[in-house]
Amino acid sequence: MGKASILKELWVFMRERKKWWLGPVIVILVLLSLLIVFAEGSALAPFIYAIF
Repeated sequence: MGKASILKELWVFMRERKKWWLGPVIVILVLLSLLIVFAEGSALAPFIYAIF
């Protein structure tokens, strides 16, 4: 199973069960995790950790 099949399963789940509120939650979680990963070794790290 690849990443595309996981995304497809998630889309089918949200569509069939009318769980549209999961979309924005997943997007925000992905963006926050990318922000933490990419800013880990940079000069922005103290400012990002102060937010949390």
